[in-house]
Amino acid sequence: MRQPTYGVPPQQAQSPGGYDSGYNTGQVYGAPAGGGSGRPPGGPRRPGQGGDGPVPVRVVVDWRKRIKIGSIVLVSALVITTVGTYFWADSKVRREVDLSKVIERPKEGDCTTYLIVGSDSREGMSDEEKRKLHTGSAEGKRTDSMMVLAKCSSGNTMISLPRDSDVEIPSFVGSQSGKKFPAQGRRVKLNAAYAEDGPELLVRTIEFNTGLRIDHYAEIGFAGFANIVDALGGVELDIEKGFKDEKSGADFKAGRQTLNGSQSLAFVRTRYAFAESDLQRTKNQQKFLSALASQAATPSTILNPFSLYPVMGAGLDTVIVDKDMGLWDMGQMFFAMKGVNGGDGVSMNMPISGERGGNLIWDKAKVQQLVKQIQNDEKVTVQSR
Repeated sequence: MRQPTYGVPPQQAQSPGGYDSGYNTGQVYGAPAGGGSGRPPGGPRRPGQGGDGPVPVRVVVDWRKRIKIGSIVLVSALVITTVGTYFWADSKVRREVDLSKVIERPKEGDCTTYLIVGSDSREGMSDEEKRKLHTGSAEGKRTDSMMVLAKCSSGNTMISLPRDSDVEIPSFVGSQSGKKFPAQGRRVKLNAAYAEDGPELLVRTIEFNTGLRIDHYAEIGFAGFANIVDALGGVELDIEKGFKDEKSGADFKAGRQTLNGSQSLAFVRTRYAFAESDLQRTKNQQKFLSALASQAATPSTILNPFSLYPVMGAGLDTVIVDKDMGLWDMGQMFFAMKGVNGGDGVSMNMPISGERGGNLIWDKAKVQQLVKQIQNDEKVTVQSR
């Protein structure tokens, strides 16, 4: 019997007599009807058919789908990281100051005001760290610097309050005892208010003597300050005139330089090396804090977890704030300080009119004008020395 012939039309693949065996359809597997070349288009060539070898199979990739999936994964990872970072950071904040205990408060203004305090607290410091930072070993803590930062739409204002400022201690409620103490007309240095009953009495005294309401409170001690600077890798500063001071450990040449933690602490604490003493020191403190904020609030720090986490870890658990102050408020405070350094605002001392018994007397007329401008969110035009 005649064998079926592969690759030929069905009419030729018949047994003698024209009978179709039904064994063959007349097509090779995968070839088009009609035979053609006897192989599928783009498919491998059969031996003996010539050509230059197998034709590669074309794979179609849907890049739009891949990009969409990748974007979703990236955004999800960023959201999870951001939320996790927020709760981690929020858990480290020490909200220990209760401003609800402050009585007879001034009216609220249009700006947000922060009282920023640097204390001489040696909490958590070893004897070696105390020697390295030239802090001494005094117990307790006192205010080493005080500033009011007003965040306004008209421009930010940073006002240093010299610790030797002459102020009156008003009536107040004890932060621990809850007992009300009547006003006795006592006039003291401003830092004595903090030493007597802590942050709440300091806020009460500043509000009473200025008429300006304080919305938030933030305080940091010696160790936390130095640790933040070191976590940043130092702070670059342009020192106009060199100075040296044995008490603080300061020894600086003039010019642009990068200060580490211990050097930074010496820079902001020095007062005896200057003819203006505390007034020059407050200017240096403002200059340094603005530079610190500018360097910390850069993309290279904020967007780099290897920089951001050490800085936050070094600072958050050593910063004491009021109970209503959230991370958002702290961020606003930080960026407002950066704005002052960038020229978006005013940096000044509280206006001084003279001295009394070694205490600095505030210029009442200028203070009232300054407070009014801040309360009304007006551009600050008051000047001080």
